Amino acid sequence: MATVKRFEDLEIWKIARQLCKLIFKLTKKDNFAKDFTLRNQIRDSSGSSMDNIAEGFGRAGKKEFIYFLSISSGSSEEVKSQLYRAIDQNYINEDEFHEGYELSDKLSKKIGSLIKYLNSSDYRGKKFKLS
Repeated sequence: MATVKRFEDLEIWKIARQLCKLIFKLTKKDNFAKDFTLRNQIRDSSGSSMDNIAEGFGRAGKKEFIYFLSISSGSSEEVKSQLYRAIDQNYINEDEFHEGYELSDKLSKKIGSLIKYLNSSDYRGKKFKLS
């Protein structure tokens, strides 16, 4: 396994970025684009998921990273709920809903796995290294 040196190396950040790109694409569609409240909320949620992974990684401490990962996971779950709102309003079709939902679900599960790993690890974070 390669050493993670930057947040961009994290698989979960790459998935979160993919989700964010999908959400921005979907929210550019006709009526979705005109529903400013839902459009902005789902964009913010997907962006929050991506950004909190980066911020937590940048804090360089295990406990802080876990904290920000939990926020990221919550934002990913929020995207799922907002996708239901979007399909209920016929802003997206079934395939688009499932694509977004499955990506959000994959992200949440992988974040959960990383949190579980970090909680069982003795690693405290690079700011605590004695060099």
